[in-house]
Amino acid sequence: MPRAVLPMVAVLALVLLPHPGQAATITTLKSPKLDVPTSDAMFPAGPGSDAINNSCLACHSADHVLNQPSLSREAWQEVVNKMITAYKAPIGADDAKAIVDYLVRTKGAS
Repeated sequence: MPRAVLPMVAVLALVLLPHPGQAATITTLKSPKLDVPTSDAMFPAGPGSDAINNSCLACHSADHVLNQPSLSREAWQEVVNKMITAYKAPIGADDAKAIVDYLVRTKGAS
């Protein structure tokens, strides 16, 4: 019987003993200093620019959006819907339509 227990005890000892390669316990937390580029740029004026400036600039810079590839109306609609449903962007139905229309005019696929 003791011979049957010996392998189990050996495995248990290996599992429970600290390993030399084990990471040290973190004792202090340090926040990294991160400089994030900012921009005061707004979307170019036009129909729907108020809706896109008021709704999208909270999370995206105008440059970020305007440097996206040109997409079809359906694709822009999917992007705006994703922002509303997945990321909980507080955009009403009227503003969503105005944003899609604006994006199609400025970044629509030809």
